Formats: sequence, C-alpha cells, structure tokens
Amino acid sequence: MTVNKIFRMTIFSLFILAVAVVGAVMAQETGQGQAQEQAATAPPATQFEGTATLGLGKYFYLPAAKGFDIYVQGLIQGQDATFLNGKEVRVKGSMFKDEPSVFVADSIEIKDDAGQYQNVFTRAEEAKLENHLHTQERGGFAALAITKADKSEDWEGKGKAKVHGKLVDNSIVVSDDKGKEVGKILVDSTTEFASYYIQKLKLFDKFWFYINIKDTVDAKVRRKTRELFHADVIFAGLY
Repeated sequence: MTVNKIFRMTIFSLFILAVAVVGAVMAQETGQGQAQEQAATAPPATQFEGTATLGLGKYFYLPAAKGFDIYVQGLIQGQDATFLNGKEVRVKGSMFKDEPSVFVADSIEIKDDAGQYQNVFTRAEEAKLENHLHTQERGGFAALAITKADKSEDWEGKGKAKVHGKLVDNSIVVSDDKGKEVGKILVDSTTEFASYYIQKLKLFDKFWFYINIKDTVDAKVRRKTRELFHADVIFAGLY
C-alpha cells in the first residue's frame, strides 16, 4: 500500500469520525430540546393530596399545593373550609382562569380511619371569586408612608394603599423608620380573603395590609389616642 493511499484512508476515517461525533451531539441537543419542550407544555397539576393546615371561608391551604390557594365554591357537608383543618384530603380541580395563584376544587375527598378516601364535596356551580384582590391588581396599591398623626395629608385622598404594620385587636399599628409608633388605623371590616391571608401570615410580626382608606379621625381625638383613620382591609401579604 502506497503512502498516498494510506494518507487518503486516514483522512477518510477522520472525516467519518467527525461526522459521527457531530451527529451524536446534535442528537443529544435535540433530545434535550424535546424534553424541555415537553416540560414547558406539560399540563398543570389537577390533583393534590395532603393535610389541610388552614381552612377559612371558601379558602384552604394544602402544603402539597405549594403556590396555590385552594378555592371551594360551595359548602363541604354544610360547612365552610374550616371543616377541613387537620384532615388528610385529596382535591381535584384546576387553576382559576383569571388568577394563577388560585386552584379551584372540583371535588374533595377525606381519608377515613380505614385509610380510604370518601367524597365530601363536588362543585356544582361556576367558581366566582368574591372580595378577592387579584395578583395583577396589587401593583395599584402604593405604599403609604405615615410620618405623624397630625399629618392627615399622608393618607387623605389616597383612596387605596398598602401599609406596613402589626395587627393588634381591630387596629393596624404603624411605626416610623426608627420603630417608634406613629399611630393606629381603625379596621372597620376585613374581607374573607384578607382574613385567610392574615392567618397564613400569623408567624410574622408585621406585614403589608392592602386597604381602602375611609374617614379621618377628628384631629383632637387623633392627638389624644393616635387613632388615624378608618379603613377596610382587603388583602394582606409580605410584599
């Protein structure tokens, strides 16, 4: 075999090897791309199981459904979602079409003493979120900076806002940047949705209250009691 022939065979072998390597890499990338595409298009979860740790009104929280508040349109054996507290449940449903943080329960089952699931709820009507502050609407609540009880301009005319404070009895206690108490906002009402979130946040000393601002307390009373104004609480959160 001549030197030229050996050289041509070597070049050809290297070419075949290069083609094989490129093909393997492309196949791997294609496989990864398909896997990513499948993951991206995977249907959302439609079932969760676990122990309900908080139920209030139409809402309950299930740690297994992390990121969701589970919504019950209707009663559970004649009771609201408080009935589910501490019970092992299996819930089937889907994400609410206009609110990605809400999972609407189509059916709820409770595990009995024998370890079998028994149905206790089947949704029979369209889900309608009432007094619910949607995620996309929360950006419209500007943070309220209250500097002094005498400065009613800090809140008057704002309409709606969010304020960082601590709930004490029926008042939101607000403080300045140095931690000194400025005053108290008198809470006239709290939506079911807000009450549910306040319970979820009970381990936190302070958090944000989303409020509708109402009547200002008379100036003379304000100076004496540091009661600032009346408000309705419609949501509570860490941000």
